[in-house]
Amino acid sequence: MLTADDVIQALELEPHVEGGYFGRSFVSDSRFDDSRNLWTSIYFMLKTGEKSHLHQLTADEMWYFHSGESLTIYMISEQGELTEAQLGMDLAKGERPQVLVPKGTIFGSAMNNPGYSLVGCMVAPGFTFDDFKLFGRDELLERFPQHQALINRLTRD
Repeated sequence: MLTADDVIQALELEPHVEGGYFGRSFVSDSRFDDSRNLWTSIYFMLKTGEKSHLHQLTADEMWYFHSGESLTIYMISEQGELTEAQLGMDLAKGERPQVLVPKGTIFGSAMNNPGYSLVGCMVAPGFTFDDFKLFGRDELLERFPQHQALINRLTRD
């Protein structure tokens, strides 16, 4: 059985600024505009104790479950509504192998059990760091005090 470190090495993953590890997998040959491809895709992985810290994109992001443990994607809409989606293969428990995070949503993720979770993320139009915002704790607590426990868990400061 592969370990998290085996997967990181085999897929040449590197640390991601939001937490976890990533590696670019595919990029559309078509252009959306002068600065972005039509879509981009990465591998993303969390290991035990890691989380994807709350961040936001200006494009839709589709998550695909690949292997390991399921994870929860926490999403806060621009209106402050919190929703959770279970990404995994235990369909009887409500997990789904694909989850859409709509553009403008503030979101992060955490594993449901120890081990690792390997997923794929496709962004359309294609991802650029200009379209990415990583949030600090104070900013989110000011905007969404009703989600204090989650914000404290999925932010660094």
